[in-house]
Amino acid sequence: MRFEILGPVKVRDGDGQPVALGGPRVRALLVLLAVEAGRIVTHEQLIDGLYGAEPPETAANALQSQISRLRRSLGKDLIEFHPAGYRLAVDPADVDAHRFELLVADGRAAVREGDPARAARVLREALELWKGAPLADAPFAGTTATRLAELRLSAVEDRVQAELELGSHREVAAELGELVAAHPLRERLRAQLMRALYGSGRQAEALAVYEEGRRILDDELGVAPGSELAAAHLAVLRADPSLGPAPGAPEAGVSRRGLRAQLTSFVGRAEELERLQALLEEARLVTLIGPGGAGKTRLATEAAATAPRDVCFVELAPISDEADLPQAVVSALDLRDSLHAAGRVPADAATRLVAALAERRLLLVLDNCEHLVGAAASLADRLLAACPHLRLLVTSREALGITGESIVPVSPLPLPPPGAPRALDYPAVRLFTDRATAVRPGFTVEDEDQLVRICRALDGLPLAIELAAARLRSLSVAEVAARLDDRFRLLARGSRTALPRHQTLRAVVAWSWDLLDADEQAMARRLTVFVGGATLEAAERVCGLPEELLASLVEKSLVQVEHGRYRMLETIRAFCAERLAEAGEVEALRRAHAAYYLELTVAADPHLRRAEQLEWLALLDEERDDLHAALRWSVEVRDTGTALRLVGGLACYWWFRGRRSEGAAMAAEVLTVVDPSPSEEYAMSVLVAAWDARTKADIGTLRYDGAAPFQREFLNVMMPMLQGPPADYDMAERMTAEFVATLSPWMQGLSHAGLAYLQQNLGRPDEAWACFQRSLRAFRALGERWGSTLALSGMADLAFQQGDHAASAELSAQAEALAEELGAVEDLADYGCRRADAVVHLDLGEAEWQYLRVVELATRTGARETLARAHLGLGRLAMIRGDLREARALMEQALEECPTTWYSAADSRMQIMLGLGAVAAAAGETGTARAWYTQVLDTVRDTNLPLAAMAEEALSALGA
Repeated sequence: MRFEILGPVKVRDGDGQPVALGGPRVRALLVLLAVEAGRIVTHEQLIDGLYGAEPPETAANALQSQISRLRRSLGKDLIEFHPAGYRLAVDPADVDAHRFELLVADGRAAVREGDPARAARVLREALELWKGAPLADAPFAGTTATRLAELRLSAVEDRVQAELELGSHREVAAELGELVAAHPLRERLRAQLMRALYGSGRQAEALAVYEEGRRILDDELGVAPGSELAAAHLAVLRADPSLGPAPGAPEAGVSRRGLRAQLTSFVGRAEELERLQALLEEARLVTLIGPGGAGKTRLATEAAATAPRDVCFVELAPISDEADLPQAVVSALDLRDSLHAAGRVPADAATRLVAALAERRLLLVLDNCEHLVGAAASLADRLLAACPHLRLLVTSREALGITGESIVPVSPLPLPPPGAPRALDYPAVRLFTDRATAVRPGFTVEDEDQLVRICRALDGLPLAIELAAARLRSLSVAEVAARLDDRFRLLARGSRTALPRHQTLRAVVAWSWDLLDADEQAMARRLTVFVGGATLEAAERVCGLPEELLASLVEKSLVQVEHGRYRMLETIRAFCAERLAEAGEVEALRRAHAAYYLELTVAADPHLRRAEQLEWLALLDEERDDLHAALRWSVEVRDTGTALRLVGGLACYWWFRGRRSEGAAMAAEVLTVVDPSPSEEYAMSVLVAAWDARTKADIGTLRYDGAAPFQREFLNVMMPMLQGPPADYDMAERMTAEFVATLSPWMQGLSHAGLAYLQQNLGRPDEAWACFQRSLRAFRALGERWGSTLALSGMADLAFQQGDHAASAELSAQAEALAEELGAVEDLADYGCRRADAVVHLDLGEAEWQYLRVVELATRTGARETLARAHLGLGRLAMIRGDLREARALMEQALEECPTTWYSAADSRMQIMLGLGAVAAAAGETGTARAWYTQVLDTVRDTNLPLAAMAEEALSALGA
């Protein structure tokens, strides 16, 4: 587990998932233990930390209660009891505060060793651990919080010093300005700001910073500047070389032509800049490629600003004729006609460039070449061949495609993945907050999720994010997020001084679109029918165009390819989708898309029930968004035949992957546009919809006929599981036994399992065990994992009923392992709960931990019955501890959670009622206990003999 206390307290398990904690006191208790992780914290220290100088008389008992609740969240093994107090038994490095101190010490060691690069990197890592005020949940831990805050500020100073030594003067100047404003009396920060300003060529500002500091120190403290600040002042006055300029910054005699000073901070690409600077020392031609608005120009500008040679930056966006390209470079270099002898015919522009640059050490930046790519390639090839000291840095949406070219893709800024704990640390979100602060001073983040939603909807494109942040002048963050469906209208006000194609989001994409030929435009607009990207085969089949066009779109940065899938950024896709509608191709493309994915489901379905099922499940995972899009479109246009067949083809996928609620919701959508019919396709959709009681699918009167063998067999076996118990168990058992031999191997395995459940309800454990074994053998012969989990879980239940709890736990663990292979989290929770039920009789602490894990998994997947069973188990544990009030509360919660309309959940409801009866009996409430037991007995007397026997036994114990 990982513990976060440098901000609001959080705990994450090994998978990075948050662990549910209790209320404020439990969180404060965890902070106090985590601060001393691995060491004993005395009872007195904990009480003082929880209640301050005047604790209540009941503080000692309250502390024990909080410890119990914390153990329930983390597991009893992590909170150790000792006569003197309690200990959080974890490695201190698992607590962010301890990890922070270790990293700071490591960074300072790197400083002493003269390694500023490592120092800066390690200290950055340390500071990234902070997510707010330290120990925020422990208000009485002020001394420790103050110490940590001071250490943080000191670490910031150390990191800044290391970055100054690396020459990052301009990069840290803005940050230092904010730090000095926040800590005006801190002399080291002020001296560092002076050095950063001086190294950025801003000597006058550096002196002004000193004067301001001298005045504040005199007014506030009545003292003169200390030795460090005075030494920085003297060094600036003397232009001491030790202050800068930054390594690689302009030296005497080094010129910078066409390079504009930047008005905003450079966010999120420090590592890319570092790699680009190193590459420019090795390669003679480097091309930055990427979609419009990705930040290619800004990255090239930052790299050129620190190049240790002359630089000429040539903006090519205004040039429309390829023939004018060489002259544009001549003009940027300011090569004058007066250099030629009077009366002679001037040489052409390219020849003049060769002559002028033959011996010159120059970095020539050609910015925005995509519309002149042929001419740029020819000129680059000629100049590089004739000018041995020349370096070329090119930005384009398409590579030049010449020998010796080093291509550097410039992707959108990284976005936080779903559930990321520190979203504000990700470059895309940092850029938004930086630009938002500029347009709205005092901007604070109130809803982090809204910021992430905006940045994710805009694909992390820096230009789009800056345009969105600019709208905060008149809109709130929530209003910007709500308007993203019409992004091109929303983001239509950019900088008036920017290039026309960078002033609006639409103009950015339109520029790339206009550079495509007719066939490329056709492929680009048709590709938008895919919502989750497409394989090469899918794109070619659905779009009806050759794959070479797709490769061309990749080369021109309109399409990205990742792991064999071709995707568009959402902004580009939205623009191209408008072109699809204008071309009148939407319906035809969606129909082709739905036909392709229907064909895929038909092909995949039989493989899902064989040994190769994992590969095919993974394939359908990749295609899931498009499969669902095809289904929704079929519903939208009332193509009921396609919709019903898609539901039937996806049924096993949804079931095996534990996506039953998702499948049920989609099947319910289909049923809203389909008339009832006696077809297997219709019956299958009703069955899938019935997986979730909230869909209110009526399966009680279904009738179906047809010739689809698997669907018919599946319906015949599964329908009774949801319709309820048969009227005559013995007859159902005989009919099922006779029916099995006529089925396919997979259906035989499923039918043996169904027969086993019938035998179990009839009170015939030996026969049920034999049927489960036959089922398990059938599924294992096929290599089919889900069916194997069905048989194993049934055998686990039988072992539990017969008192063999160790065997039950082992069989449940085997089922869990297979469910994990399948990625079926809902089943994983189910089998984990069965395992916990057995472990209660072996190890109470382990059982409690297992139930809490099930609660987390079931909550995440919406598995209401499993969640109810886990709370029932926790209630039984509370009862064992003698806490009847908590036991009753947990079981009442379980009864409320457990579905009332599922036949399959009926057993769980009866178990909960038996538990509530036991709590009432233990509390001496005989009448209440008798009422619960009688209700159970009346419900299951003829349908579930084992449960009926338990109810009768409980009533007997009451003397009834």
